[in-house]
Amino acid sequence: MKVCCVIFLVLSCLSCLSQDLAELDRRKGFKDIKLGASIDSIKGAEFKKEALEKNEFPVKVYAVEGDDYKTIGEVKVKKVEVKAYKGQIYEIVVLTSKDTRLMKGMQKSFGKPVYIIPSDTYNWKTDSLSLAFKDHSKNELRLTYRYYRVLKQMQIDKGKKIDQIAEDF
Repeated sequence: MKVCCVIFLVLSCLSCLSQDLAELDRRKGFKDIKLGASIDSIKGAEFKKEALEKNEFPVKVYAVEGDDYKTIGEVKVKKVEVKAYKGQIYEIVVLTSKDTRLMKGMQKSFGKPVYIIPSDTYNWKTDSLSLAFKDHSKNELRLTYRYYRVLKQMQIDKGKKIDQIAEDF
C-alpha cells in the first residue's frame, strides 16, 4: 500500500512539472509576440540593424514598442527586442526592472527552472523553445526566449550551402 502511495505521489509531481512546461509551449513567446511567427505580424516592430547569429547566419534585429509591452503586471519593461531569420522570429529579449515578483510569477506559470552555474542563468526548456532568466545589470533582468525550430533551420541552410559548394567543384 505504501509503495502505491509513493508511486502515485511521484507520478503526480512529474505530471505537474510537465504541465508547467506545457504552459511555456502554449504561450510560445512574450505576450502576443510568438516565436516562429512572421516579423510582419508584430505591431510596433521597428528594424534596428542586421547582425550575424553565431558569426555566420544573417539575421535582422527589431525593437518592439507599444503600450502592451511596457509592463509585466506592475514590473516595468525597459526594452523588447526580437531577432528574425528569413522573416521568422527565433529570439525575443525582454529587459525589465529588477523585481523578485517576476521570478515568482514565472515559477508559478512554468514551474521550477534549472539553474545553470557557468552562465548564472535560470532556464526553462521544452523540445521546441527555451526561456532564460538572468541579471542583466545591477537594476535590470533579462528574459530571453529562443525557438529551436528556426535555429535548426539555420543549420539546415548551412548544410545546403556546403552541398552547393561541393557540387560546384
